[in-house]
Amino acid sequence: MHDVLPPPAGAFVRYADALAAGKVDCPLPGGGRTAARFDTLADLAREDLCTARLAEGHLDAVAILTELEGEPVGAGEYWGVWAAEPPGSGLTATRTADGWVLDGLKQYCSGAHVCTHALVTALADDGRRLFAVRTGIPGDPAPVDGPGCRPVPGTWQAVGMAGSDSPDVRFTAVPAIPVGGVEAYLRHPGFHHGGVGVAACWYGGAQAVARVLFERAGRRADPFTDAHAGAVDLRLHTAGAALARAAEEIDADPLDKAGTAALRALRVRALLAEVCAEVLDRVGRATGAGPLCHDERHARAAADLAVYVRQHHAERDLAALGALVCRGDGAGR
Repeated sequence: MHDVLPPPAGAFVRYADALAAGKVDCPLPGGGRTAARFDTLADLAREDLCTARLAEGHLDAVAILTELEGEPVGAGEYWGVWAAEPPGSGLTATRTADGWVLDGLKQYCSGAHVCTHALVTALADDGRRLFAVRTGIPGDPAPVDGPGCRPVPGTWQAVGMAGSDSPDVRFTAVPAIPVGGVEAYLRHPGFHHGGVGVAACWYGGAQAVARVLFERAGRRADPFTDAHAGAVDLRLHTAGAALARAAEEIDADPLDKAGTAALRALRVRALLAEVCAEVLDRVGRATGAGPLCHDERHARAAADLAVYVRQHHAERDLAALGALVCRGDGAGR
C-alpha cells in the first residue's frame, strides 16, 4: 500500500505506522510535554506541509478520542478530523434502531483517499455532534448509489496543499459512533489546544520557506538581503517563543480551569498567520522569482503555506479575539 500512495500520503502512513509501533513519539497535549508535540508538528511541516497536515489530523484524532473517552486508535488505522463547517449543506446525523447514520456532503476532508477512519461533525436533532466513522474508502469502493463514503471527483483543485487530498466526501447512510455529547467537540479544552497545534505546523512551514533566504544571505553579503533575513529571523523567533509559552500554559492548565484556552489559541494563531504572511512576502522580495521558478522544494513550500495558513479566518478570527478580550464573549478556533 505504501509504495503506490502519493508521496505525502505515503509519508503519513509510514509515520502513523511508526507511531502505532512505538518507534516515534508524539505526546498528548496537556500531559507535561506539549512543547515536544509542537516540535514534532513543526518538524514534519518543515519537511512537507501536506504530510504534516495529514499527520496533524491523525494526532488530533488520537488526542480527541483520549479526552472524550472514545475507542483508542489501533494499528493500521489512519484517521482524519473532518470538522470544517463552511456555509452550505453539511452532514446530518439520524438515530435509527441500529444506531446513528450520517448522510450529506462534508467539505475539506484531508486524506480522503487514505484515511480508514475519521472524526466528523454532523447536525443531529439535538444539536451538533462529533462521530467516529470507518470510511471504507481505501478498500473496496462503495456502490455509486449505495451506502458509504465517496470522495467527490473534481472538488479539490488546489495547487498549494494539493497533496493534502482534501476533496468533498459524500456520506450515504454511513454508520457512526457518537464521541462525547452534544457540542462536545467545540467545548472540550483540547479543541483549542489542537488549534495551537495547527499553528505549530504553520511555523514549520514558514521555516521551510525561509530556507532559501538564509541560504542566499549565507553565501554573500548584501545589506538588503541581510535586512530581510534579520526581519524574518526576528519574526520566526517571536513565533517560536509564543508556541513555547503556549505549551507551558497548556501543560499548567490542561483542563482549562482558568478559561483561557480560547484566548490563547486565537492569539497564537493570529500571530503565526501574520508571521507566515511576512515570511512569504520578505522571502519573495529578497530572492525574486528564481527560487519559485527553479527550486521545486521552495515553490511547493511557498504554495502550500499560502493555502494552509488560510485556516486562519483573517478578520473574522481577529474579531473573535477582540470580542473575547473586550467583552468576554466570542470564542473560536
